[in-house]
Amino acid sequence: MKLIAGNSNRALAEAVSAYLNVPLTQANVKRFADMEVFVEIMENVRGEDCFFIQSTSYPANDHLMELLIAIDALKRGSARRITAVIPYFGYARQDRKTGGRTPISARLVANLIEAAGVDRVLTMELHAGQIQGFFNIPVDNLISAPVFVPQMKEKFNGEELCVVSPDVGGVVRARALAKRLNADLAIIDKRREKAGVSEVMNVIGDVKKKVCILVDDIVDSGGTLCNAAGALKDKGAKEVHAYVVHGVLSGGAVARVASSPLESLVVTDSIAPTEAVRVAHNIEVLSVASLMGEAVRRTSEERSISALFR
Repeated sequence: MKLIAGNSNRALAEAVSAYLNVPLTQANVKRFADMEVFVEIMENVRGEDCFFIQSTSYPANDHLMELLIAIDALKRGSARRITAVIPYFGYARQDRKTGGRTPISARLVANLIEAAGVDRVLTMELHAGQIQGFFNIPVDNLISAPVFVPQMKEKFNGEELCVVSPDVGGVVRARALAKRLNADLAIIDKRREKAGVSEVMNVIGDVKKKVCILVDDIVDSGGTLCNAAGALKDKGAKEVHAYVVHGVLSGGAVARVASSPLESLVVTDSIAPTEAVRVAHNIEVLSVASLMGEAVRRTSEERSISALFR
């Protein structure tokens, strides 16, 4: 097995390396003066099972190009198998046409990754399940439950819980988590007036005097979560916490979360946390290194990955 790290989330790659007790393969990833990406693998990979670890987070286009070029470098280095380990799959929110003359960018990115020569993809909590079908190669989509649930059970032991989906699209995720926690389920009904702005309209379900846990896959501007927390408080919720897999947290999102009714926001390190995230008083980062590492091990050993989530 060979582990190679891109520049998007070096800390996570090093943690996966430590979990597997496999050193990171030396690679040179740099930019020319005009910002062209150059990748050189500094060790022999001929006949090896190679895993390139790279989230396509901000700056998404740069990190995507690094991923594509690294795949090509490994392919031309005669690697036996190449797995793209993409903890956060960028462009996933563009998974369907939202109007006339608009793209399905998630499909385009899938085509690019496949055309580069990758043999399989390992990712986590895709924004939409159908993105797996955009590939004609195996895609393992990990879920965050093994990371979140143990902490939730310890943190909220003895509390009356209600898992809340911040929109109708996240009900399946919220229901699965509620089942694991033996908790009630509620849904936020919101109307989005324009892109990037959300307005909470109604809370479906009984949240009075309960500890509410908002769950989602991506937090970007933070507007939806903060508005949802306010609506839950207005309906009598005892406390409101949020667990979100991918902490994009762009612009003033960290400040927005810090001043919101949220008691805490827990994200994973699928995206490298910024300094603002690390010092925020009500934002906590959980590592997915052990989950990703175990999935990498099982992929290399041709063992079941779904067994991790039973």
